[in-house]
Amino acid sequence: MTSHSVEQPIGISPVWRHRILGALALVVALVLVYFLLTAFIPRWWAQRVASMSGHGSFSRGIWSGLALGFVCTLVPLLLLLFAATVWGKRAGRFLAGAAAVVAIVTALPNLMTLSIVLGTTNAAHAGERVLDVDAPGFRGAALTAAIVAAVAFALIVFVVLRGRFRTRRAGRRRPAAQRAQSVGTPQDVDDTTRESIVRHADDGHPKT
Repeated sequence: MTSHSVEQPIGISPVWRHRILGALALVVALVLVYFLLTAFIPRWWAQRVASMSGHGSFSRGIWSGLALGFVCTLVPLLLLLFAATVWGKRAGRFLAGAAAVVAIVTALPNLMTLSIVLGTTNAAHAGERVLDVDAPGFRGAALTAAIVAAVAFALIVFVVLRGRFRTRRAGRRRPAAQRAQSVGTPQDVDDTTRESIVRHADDGHPKT
């Protein structure tokens, strides 16, 4: 008997080749978008904040920072909490994905502010100068409001978890109480046994 060996070509299949090329193209596109955004977003966002702050008004700079810092921190966190809550339910993945997208969009003002504060590009430094002159107090107020929002979110999570814990504990106690009621307490069992003994004694000794 002779064995025929089928030779297989050594190399990457066309499907995987297309996937690798597509992944590389996506990475290159994301890198280009990143550099474009880092060169444009900080300066553009600083100018928008300056317009909201009245181009130099200290009070308006503080109030705009407080509003954006609080809302754009608490709302995304609540949306992420909602996404984590509905993930395992019916149509939960769709709702969770939609909530995550809305959370990212809502958090963009804080993310753009971070691109100015933490950025090292020329656009970030230009944005810092614009905020120093035209939006005084904005960055400090935004940071303070973000911290307050994070604390408020932690309290909300604590209340939600405590409510769920109490609900589960009550659900566990309810079947135990029902079983105890169906079986009866030891005193009820003793009373029933005593009544049965008395009834049988009366049946064995008829009245005259």
